[in-house]
Amino acid sequence: METFKLYIDGRFEAGAARFLSRNPATGEPWAEMPEARGDEVNRAVMAAQRAFNDPAWRGLTAGGRGKLLLRLADLLEANADELARLETLDTGKIIRETRAQIAYIAEYYRYYAGLADKIEGRVLAIDKPDMESWIRREPVGVVAAIVPWNSQLFLSAVKLGPALAAGCTVVLKASEEAPAPLLAFARVIDQAGFPPGVVNVITGFAAECGALLSAHPAVDHIAFTGGPETARHIVRNSAENLARTSLELGGKSPFIVFDDANLESAANAQVAGIFAASGQSCVAGSRLLVADSIKERFLALLTRKAEAIRIGAPEDPETQFGPLCTARQKQRIEEVVGKSLEQGARLVTGHYALEQGGHYYPPTILDCDGHPDAACLRTELFGPVLSVQSFRDEAEAIRLANDSAYGLAAGVFTRDLARAHRVTGVLRAGVVWLNTYRAISPMAPFGGYGESGSGREGGISAALEYTTTRTVWLRTSDEPIDDPFVMR
Repeated sequence: METFKLYIDGRFEAGAARFLSRNPATGEPWAEMPEARGDEVNRAVMAAQRAFNDPAWRGLTAGGRGKLLLRLADLLEANADELARLETLDTGKIIRETRAQIAYIAEYYRYYAGLADKIEGRVLAIDKPDMESWIRREPVGVVAAIVPWNSQLFLSAVKLGPALAAGCTVVLKASEEAPAPLLAFARVIDQAGFPPGVVNVITGFAAECGALLSAHPAVDHIAFTGGPETARHIVRNSAENLARTSLELGGKSPFIVFDDANLESAANAQVAGIFAASGQSCVAGSRLLVADSIKERFLALLTRKAEAIRIGAPEDPETQFGPLCTARQKQRIEEVVGKSLEQGARLVTGHYALEQGGHYYPPTILDCDGHPDAACLRTELFGPVLSVQSFRDEAEAIRLANDSAYGLAAGVFTRDLARAHRVTGVLRAGVVWLNTYRAISPMAPFGGYGESGSGREGGISAALEYTTTRTVWLRTSDEPIDDPFVMR
């Protein structure tokens, strides 16, 4: 059985307690994980605070921070195969995806390495003849970065990269569900040569770890990815330390197919949007909105593709579809799908028992026409379940797309450029993909509206999320200040 450790102040340690992690493909324990509790959480935060004020980090030039990030990127790339193996073992994500994704994540660190020395202040055109004033961009301080188990190396990169580029220090909390990849990534961070305490990596459970971390008085910024309910606890905890928060939450993203779309391409994109990663993505295109004139034709094409997906062991490079991460997740999906069928939704394909052990659930499509209150249309399932509705015209498509508490992502498929611009302009979504889906780049920010969170990750703006401003005033006159009782 493999074992992992916490990484605090440049040292690896066993943690206050240990717990087992199970392989989702088999349900069997495969690794022993460290659990951080009060003492470990406090020491990690205090190490980050000390490192933030230490000349070894605070005195490092922006270019020097960039060079460390470049080294981290190179090491991540060199260790991609091992990190992919661990992510597949611990989360059940298929190896063909984890290998490709982790190798690409190195580009995020390279991007923010290049931005490190380009975070600039500005001079103000101040309205006083004997004064000059300018604004400096400063790192905000200690960042608590809290990430879920899915795509955790990517979701940590979009926090860690800009935070380190800005000059912050970080306590990175991996989910207690499948923390192996991030705990292994701590070894890569250690090799990169960051001063002790600049990056700390811990894991643990909500009450003993997450709540203490988000409420810790030395934390200045909380960057969280996860569900809206947990986010509400994070925001409440931040009232204790008045830390700033950036929240990247869930989604119930619409996938709109107009009657002039390339149906083959749209069907492939829909498969990528809901069945890739077994649907375990915050941007999953889980609501198919299709023009009624092509609904049956498109559904038939999509059903053939869904039923042809190769389900198998996640470590097999030929596998296209693996298990869900946890038994609890599978049970919840089965319950919501069952309730939706009772409410009148029609089963198109899926929702059957698979022969594999572990937490497998098949690609599933539900036709919800005539049943707008079906549970599957409102609930983020975080699994391979597609809910289908048809629309008569563009206005109805937009109304259905925006009929959600979430607003993270959307897909639009049409050959009509004018329509693409019209629809994009009124969709309530932080990311809109036109004639494609689930594309990412370090240069492109992402985030959402409503219950999909606040703030943006990725791109230049993310680096500014981890800064604050300092305004400096300089009096240029040699004359004595005249009236000390009048504000200048």
